[in-house]
Amino acid sequence: MKLIFRLIISICMMFLLSGCLYPEERLKQNQIPYADQVAAVQSAVDQYREATGGLLPIQTRDMKTQIYQKYPIDFHRLVPRYMQEPPGNAFESGGVFQYVLVDVEKHPTVKLLDLRMAEQIRDVKLRLKMYQDSHGYPPFKDMLAKGIFTLDYKKLGYKEPPYVVSPFSGNNLPLIIDYNGEIYVDYRIDLYEALKKTKHSYKPGDDIRDILVKDSLFVPAYSLPYTIDPQKNEPIFLTK
Repeated sequence: MKLIFRLIISICMMFLLSGCLYPEERLKQNQIPYADQVAAVQSAVDQYREATGGLLPIQTRDMKTQIYQKYPIDFHRLVPRYMQEPPGNAFESGGVFQYVLVDVEKHPTVKLLDLRMAEQIRDVKLRLKMYQDSHGYPPFKDMLAKGIFTLDYKKLGYKEPPYVVSPFSGNNLPLIIDYNGEIYVDYRIDLYEALKKTKHSYKPGDDIRDILVKDSLFVPAYSLPYTIDPQKNEPIFLTK
């Protein structure tokens, strides 16, 4: 009897452990940007366009939406006719990436938007609203360019300035604010590295963010436009 009891306990423990490990393993899988998954979605998008006379399988967004968040893929238009299901790392499947299209006018191309950035931005916005409700204005600190500022994060209750992790380089990227109170990710570190490594013909006034997009699975989400300082070959904010 004791032997049978021990066997039953062992079997139960195996089921419990497998039940605990699977969600964690699935979570890890949902956070990995697989190139073959992007390629599979690209194939489905291309098939959809061919079947519909050039239409794009995208969700409707306001025209004022930032360019890299403007064309999210609508998987309801692709599943199940053009692909069996959304990729496991897609937001629709519990993943951390939103699949979006870039270059929609000429060559609609599938890229990934890392939604983990949105979580940090959401936290800053919440604290910012609480501060503004009490003081009437954001805790601006330094002016980086016309209408673009850093924030005094200590006044928002942070011990250390918050940041997001770059999907391009793994760098810790700071958050900034414009005069309208909108929070953005500052990609100047990534852009500086890309400009040094890549041959380009950018001129002052050109938006240089696509230098990050060309050879990557990702888009620079929640970003402001940047251009180039011709004397220093460095990124600067593209302001009106």
